[in-house]
Amino acid sequence: MPYVLIIDDDEDFASAAAKVLRNGGHEVAIEVSPESAISRMEQRRPDLAILDVMFPESISAGFELARTIYRKRERLRGIPVLMLTAVNARFPFGFGPQDIDKNWLPVSDFLEKPVDIDVLCSRVEELLSSSSQPAAVSGSL
Repeated sequence: MPYVLIIDDDEDFASAAAKVLRNGGHEVAIEVSPESAISRMEQRRPDLAILDVMFPESISAGFELARTIYRKRERLRGIPVLMLTAVNARFPFGFGPQDIDKNWLPVSDFLEKPVDIDVLCSRVEELLSSSSQPAAVSGSL
């Protein structure tokens, strides 16, 4: 059973998403702050993290957490991260999937809030299946 960690300070959204994902056969945990998320991930590595961008302590805490996972926590590197955010509704940045970059924004995918729950479930399944595929071996024997 895939283990999904939702990191979002919007507890209503996180609870609703968790319920749908649990009904889809996933084990789901929720953390409402980036700091507690790191601690939980170090205790048990998730198969997928769903990460918000804006938190009360910082409007860019999700970006920073994604970088921490990718750069500073070797044990956590490689966890697929699905970033969900309403940052474009609050700031006119035009932020989106085109901004995914291994150094600046090391996430696997990006969705804007409000997110259609069917789209969320579909992306979760895609990311989980692609992360479970063995790496291709090149060359010949």
